[in-house]
Parts: sequence; C-alpha cells; structure tokens
Amino acid sequence: MPALWRHRRLAFVLLALMQAACAQRAGADLRAPGTPAARPVAAEDEVLHWNQSAVRANCPDRRGYLWVQPVEGPACIRYFASDEIDGARVAIVQFSGDRDSVMDQPPTRISGNTEALRMLDSQRSRDRAGVPWIFMARPGTYGSSGDHRRRREPVEFHALDAALDALMQRHQLQRIVILGHSGGATAGAALLTMGRTRVACAVLTSGAYGLLERARMLGMSKGGRTDTTGSTQFYDPLDHVSGIARDPSRRIVLIGNRDDKNTPFVLQQRFGDAVAKAGHRIELKTHAAEPPTYHDLTDRIGLQTASLCAREALFPPIPGSE
Repeated sequence: MPALWRHRRLAFVLLALMQAACAQRAGADLRAPGTPAARPVAAEDEVLHWNQSAVRANCPDRRGYLWVQPVEGPACIRYFASDEIDGARVAIVQFSGDRDSVMDQPPTRISGNTEALRMLDSQRSRDRAGVPWIFMARPGTYGSSGDHRRRREPVEFHALDAALDALMQRHQLQRIVILGHSGGATAGAALLTMGRTRVACAVLTSGAYGLLERARMLGMSKGGRTDTTGSTQFYDPLDHVSGIARDPSRRIVLIGNRDDKNTPFVLQQRFGDAVAKAGHRIELKTHAAEPPTYHDLTDRIGLQTASLCAREALFPPIPGSE
C-alpha cells in the first residue's frame, strides 16, 4: 500500500504540473497587472461561458451582472469585485488583454474561469493596491455576453461604456482608475475617447493604437484594409482623441517597452503625442518586459502605478508640501 500511494501521489503531481503549464501562457498578461498564477481546472457547472448571446433570464439584477442597452443591442457584462466597493471614493477597474488564444477551448480548460477565482483575484489585487478593485470582463470573455472575435469594434466599447455607467450607479462609485493591458489598454483608451468622466487616472500598459498601421507592421492586414482581427469595422482610439473630456486633474499614463513585438511602441508614442497635443495631461513611460516579445511588462508595474494614482486621488498632495 505505501508503494501504491507513492505512485498515486506522483501521478497527481505530474498531472497538476501539466495543467499549470497549459494554463500559464493563457494567463500571462492578466498576471502582469497583479493577478496570481494559473488556477486549477474548474468543474463544468462552475465555469464562466464565452462568446454567448445576451439572454435577460441569465443576467440577474444582482452584484456581478450588468444588463445594459448600448446602441448595438442588449448586453450582459460580468464584473468581479473585491470588498468595500459600495460608495468608494476611488476604485480601480481592470480590463484584461485579448483572450483569443483560449476563447475556443472548453471553458473548463481556461485558467481562472470561475466566478470564485475571478473574485479571489480581485480581492488579492485589492489587498496589494490598497483600494477597492473590480475586474470587468470584456464582451465574449469570462461570462460576459458578446463575441470576442469582434474585439476593438464599437460593439465592444459601447457595451463596456454602458456597463461602467451602470456599475458606478449601482455601487455609488465617485471616481475610478482605469487599468488595462494590451487589448484592455485599447479598451480603456477607447472609453476615454467616448467622453467618460469621473476618471481619476487611466493606466494603459502595452496598448494597441494606430490599428490599421499596426496590422500592416505585423503583416496581419488583409489588403491593407483590416486590423489584426481581419475586421474593417475597428474603432481606433487614435482617430477619436477629440472625444476625450477635459479634466486637468486626471492623469493618463501610458507604459510600454520599446522592443514590444506585439503592440509597437512607436504607435503608443503616436497616441500619447496626439493626446498631449489635444491639451490633456499624459505621461509616456517605458518599463522592462518579458522576452522574447517584450509585451508583458514586469514588476506588476500596471498595478503599482494604478495603486499610486488611486492613493493620490484619495490624498492629493498639499501645494508647496513637496
């Protein structure tokens, strides 16, 4: 019996290591802003479903669900919040990067793909940041309705914009800090260009801008007319900078790496220059990133910067005290 038990334990350890290895790449850029490593595979009845239609009966009027009516039609947007968000003076709202590499996998194989694990990640991020934290699932991912294949189209950004309105009203949030990485940074930038107010800070890491030129640079454009998804209907924040609301107290922080092979840094610079030229307060910074793509930044720099922004919004420095 002892020998048999040792063999079983060894088999269990090897299986766990294989599962973690499969999930590691799928969760890489989500961990960059501060979420933990891969989670155990979930049971079928616990998972969040992807690329699904909006069904009112499946979107209850309770915490974690937002039934909204953007111009393209109804949507159910899921969010996963830490404690202490009700009436918060400032809360951080995080958008993940693209999840196209895992969206066609069985939901049970996708890392962190349950309500309990998403909420655990939000609570741990809140504990690190020191302020309330909300992970909002982009359309088609982590239980939100929609089609993730249509990411960076107006239908995605309008749904998120409406969901942020509903979120802030439900929980009486006074201001938010937007945090997004990669495609999540593009989403955050798009929300700014749609005139979003009550944003204390937007921290956008390794974002994609100049979408048509990016696709050309990466050799992924069809006839020079599409972005990397193959769509001609994309919404490029670089084309809509004029829609950003005036707010001299708001910080917009772009962070990237000059060697980024996924979202070229030169296009991040171009977006930053356009925002600055329009008269907004913006900071462009570089940071170390993980080879070989240099796209996922190190040191949880997104979380650290968003946390600092939130604390500054809560306790602004007294003029002349520095």
